[in-house]
Amino acid sequence: MAFRRFDLDAGGDSFAFKAETEPTIAFWLGKYPEEKKRSAVIPLLWLAQKDNNGWLSEPAMRTVADRLEMPYIRVYEVATFYTMFRLQPVGKHHVQLCGTTPCALRGANDLKKVCEKRIGKKMGVTDDGRLSWEEVECLGACVNAPMVQINDYYYEDLTPETFDEILDKLGNGVDVEPGTFVDRLNSAPQGGLTSLEDEALFDGSRNGVKGLPNLPEAQNTEAPKAEAKAKPARKDPTNVDREEATKKDVEAADAEIEDENAIEGQKPEVADISSDQADNLKTIKGIGPKIEGQLHGLGIYTFEQIAAWTDDNIKWVDSYLSFRGRIERENWISQAKEFAASKKGQN
Repeated sequence: MAFRRFDLDAGGDSFAFKAETEPTIAFWLGKYPEEKKRSAVIPLLWLAQKDNNGWLSEPAMRTVADRLEMPYIRVYEVATFYTMFRLQPVGKHHVQLCGTTPCALRGANDLKKVCEKRIGKKMGVTDDGRLSWEEVECLGACVNAPMVQINDYYYEDLTPETFDEILDKLGNGVDVEPGTFVDRLNSAPQGGLTSLEDEALFDGSRNGVKGLPNLPEAQNTEAPKAEAKAKPARKDPTNVDREEATKKDVEAADAEIEDENAIEGQKPEVADISSDQADNLKTIKGIGPKIEGQLHGLGIYTFEQIAAWTDDNIKWVDSYLSFRGRIERENWISQAKEFAASKKGQN
């Protein structure tokens, strides 16, 4: 850290807090026991700086020390350590220009040139006392770089032209609204939203959610809306012993669903075997117990069946079970072919 010394000549001989500041001082002192009141040294120094035209004079620091019954040197140590405390006079509008890497990459060096042209050297004050500036470390607004803090407010997404206009207005006694100076809302994308604009992505309509699961019935006070057309319930053969569900029943249920939902593609061939003859489909990466049960419900039990799927078969299963492309994404077919070949080799 650079060596920092306070200005003895510019500080005068005395300092007093403003009357309107006293309630805030009482608030901070009330946060700590009497014997620990020196814990309020930082907020009291901050209030003293505000009441002393934006900087800490030596009399202001002594006043804080007296209030907290602290040795003067302890208060001096705090004030000279933290760069939030300024130790020499500043202008009515003090500019803190962020020069850290994100702002530097976005044009902070060009803003420095504006400061040097309009105000002068760092920590210099214009002749009218209105403007001063310094370069500081990251102010935490990298997404809106380059930016400056003027007194207590952020001015973001600046260009040399907009920054020069801000300084011109402040130098002439005209207030400037803080915030961003480009077409964006706070830190949102410039020019408006560019992604996630489809409401169906987040309103629950894509997965048919009607309410939160597992809530007690008493909490679901809103009666469900009647469907325009009653749909037959999808049969779930996974909950039925496969040997009890005949091939005819399964095909009839599937035909009923296919006709109603107009599923694209072609349904894969059904294997007329018992569950104890089935391959362990969970060996395929991407298939868990639940999906294996769904495939069994469609009459799909073996690696050979999956390995033989055509593009139309994939499209049908993907649509029927709402897999949204996971069959191709997880390479089920190539995995099934490998397992089927390995199985033949073992036999």
